[in-house]
Amino acid sequence: MTRLLYFAWVKEKTGIASEDVELPESAGTVADVIAWLKTRGPEFENAFAQEETIRAAVDQTHARADASIAGAREIAFFPPVTGG
Repeated sequence: MTRLLYFAWVKEKTGIASEDVELPESAGTVADVIAWLKTRGPEFENAFAQEETIRAAVDQTHARADASIAGAREIAFFPPVTGG
């Protein structure tokens, strides 16, 4: 099981803050997880519609979309931080 965490508007759009899921075996990267999440319903499709803006952290380390999720216990998704 992998814990998925959703923050800020990603959380608002999915309607949940976190969940424990069994990721598909075909998911090898952060981008693969996002692609899979988008198939889980309109709320996820909406939350990840502009996936290029979504930031991720794998086991609390920032990760790019092509980062491996092998052995990940936690993957967090959040919008970019803005402000000055």
